Amino acid sequence: MNSQLVLINHLRELRTARHLSQKELAQMVGVSRQTINSIENTQYNPTAKLALLLCIALDCKFEDLFAFECPMHKAPRYRGTGAP
Repeated sequence: MNSQLVLINHLRELRTARHLSQKELAQMVGVSRQTINSIENTQYNPTAKLALLLCIALDCKFEDLFAFECPMHKAPRYRGTGAP
């Protein structure tokens, strides 16, 4: 089974903590309000350039805004006490 990294973001939390609307943030970084909404709802992963612009606009580090999550995999179970 292949594990896939999932990009999680804290854009909505950081944006609202700074009292910015989606439209205001969108204007600051040069995208549409719909793009900001899509990122917040994990429907769109931003480009590296847009991610950097968001960090600058929100005055935060990349790792404060984004994180990668890897689904946990359970170790295979074996019968008996010996090696597989």
